[in-house]
Amino acid sequence: MAKQKGIIKLTGKIGDLSFYKSKDGYLAREKGGVDGERIKNDPAFARTRENGSEFGLAATAGKTLRNAFRPMMMRAADNRVTSRLTKLMSAIRKLDTTSDRGSRSVGVAIQDQPAKDMLKGFNFNIRAMLNAILYRPITLDPATGEIEIADLIPANHIAASGNATHVSFTAAWANVNFADGTYELSLSSAMNLPLDSTQSTVTVTPSGVPAGTGTDVYIMLVEFFQEVNGTQYSLNNGGYNAMNIVDVV
Repeated sequence: MAKQKGIIKLTGKIGDLSFYKSKDGYLAREKGGVDGERIKNDPAFARTRENGSEFGLAATAGKTLRNAFRPMMMRAADNRVTSRLTKLMSAIRKLDTTSDRGSRSVGVAIQDQPAKDMLKGFNFNIRAMLNAILYRPITLDPATGEIEIADLIPANHIAASGNATHVSFTAAWANVNFADGTYELSLSSAMNLPLDSTQSTVTVTPSGVPAGTGTDVYIMLVEFFQEVNGTQYSLNNGGYNAMNIVDVV
């Protein structure tokens, strides 16, 4: 590795040299590593190929889940959710105890309860985790997807941003088939409440039962708003909103 000097700094490739910027400044390095064709064909790299194949399957599973809940993720997700979810899916596919090495997948592993338990509780927005925002128990009816929060007093049970005036709750239920990448999503209407001391019971129910033969994933979205002259505005483009996998069945 060499450090670039001079007025003009380069990025990109020239021949076998790669020029790039890092936290240490502008650097240059010579092309190295094992030839790609050798990795694809050499028996010595069989384990490497198997690991690469399984990583790809885990990444695809993560993408399937993100696609299933894309309408909600646009309102509550951090910029590292893709890598965090891929890491989790990589751990889940290791619970596939029937497929050959190199073919272990989330689609097989998720059929067993330990894999479902690993996915349960995942927060799509690491900056706003549900258990750090909501301090009341959640009850789920898996037959309908209904989520209930009994005796909620927003001023006492919700840790909201100082600028927020209202909070809303949305329930989602998706049937996700990790084996073939298909899914169907059902959403509830949002229940919106002022962040005051009024006690109420939150009940949000998805509009229907999603079709499919995959895995049932239940999610709750908590969004914060600031009311100005009768109109509610989302805070910080959803940066304070929480989106959590309540259960996996």
